[in-house]
Amino acid sequence: MALLSVRFALPRREFRLELALELDGVVALVGPSGAGKSSVLSVIAGIVRPPHGRVALDDEVWLDSERGINLAPDRRRVGLVFQEYALFPHMTVRQNVAYGGRDRVDELLARFELAGLAAARPAALSGGERQRVALARALAREPGVLLLDEPLASLDSRTKASVRDELAALLPELGLPTLIVTHDYEDAVALAGRVGVLVAGELRQLGRAEELLTRPADAFVASFTGANVLAGRAARRSGGLTEVVLESGELIRSTDALDGEVDVVIHPWDITLSGVEPAAEPGLRPNQVRAEIAAMTRVGGRVLVAIGPLRVELTGAAAAELALAPGVVAVASFDPALTRLIARA
Repeated sequence: MALLSVRFALPRREFRLELALELDGVVALVGPSGAGKSSVLSVIAGIVRPPHGRVALDDEVWLDSERGINLAPDRRRVGLVFQEYALFPHMTVRQNVAYGGRDRVDELLARFELAGLAAARPAALSGGERQRVALARALAREPGVLLLDEPLASLDSRTKASVRDELAALLPELGLPTLIVTHDYEDAVALAGRVGVLVAGELRQLGRAEELLTRPADAFVASFTGANVLAGRAARRSGGLTEVVLESGELIRSTDALDGEVDVVIHPWDITLSGVEPAAEPGLRPNQVRAEIAAMTRVGGRVLVAIGPLRVELTGAAAAELALAPGVVAVASFDPALTRLIARA
């Protein structure tokens, strides 16, 4: 597979966007709106020219500010799928795909199961069908790189899951360096081998999904993966444990060794709930937070429970068995070995 190398600095009104990235597979950049994600795609595609930077696909240089190289977008082998797909409404499906390149139209219509819709116009298509047309058009250019801007954001929740599965199966088959930008961490993990968290123009961390979960670089990365992040003050004690007094007043422990101001990271699925304080068992005593349940939200087969400073994720069966409800006092328990600490800057 080819290697896409990207390095640039781009001043923006709110911040300076700086990025150094190499892609030889599928990578997703995730972050909040306005973090600079779409600007990264624009620089690679040649839509935006940074004052300093270099973009190259193997030995094919598209941008080199020091050497005065800046290829126009139509000279860069880039397949770009826009968030709203940007299909031409007055053209048929066949014409839209052919706009990218005429040599592979029939092949791509067949590959994306669009042959029966070749004469239809975009207004008659579903969201998933429009996305397939946009992908076919991007691939008709015979690109060396594929760029996807929020590829699932325009889909309803029912369609999104199936289209995400289709994309997850398709992208590795294409064998192209692929960069996806999205604000949805679950989409990023489902589609990409590596995930980068971009905040205010800064790449906070880039790695495999399990690395971001188990070793987040900072509190923002941890919160973006869905973790509870609680502020507290830590003090190491004898016996290899660190005691942390949370801002909410609870005392918990961690096997991480830190002192001073910290952020405590606990994933909702690593927490159990019970109606009474569990009996002590041999080994490391779990952390426990006793509080009133503030809210419960059912999402599919899961139940998200807000209790004290924590969010807990349970199966629907477990929540029903415990007879949990808002206003009920319960005990949240979690292992000190799964309680991560991050030093606060």
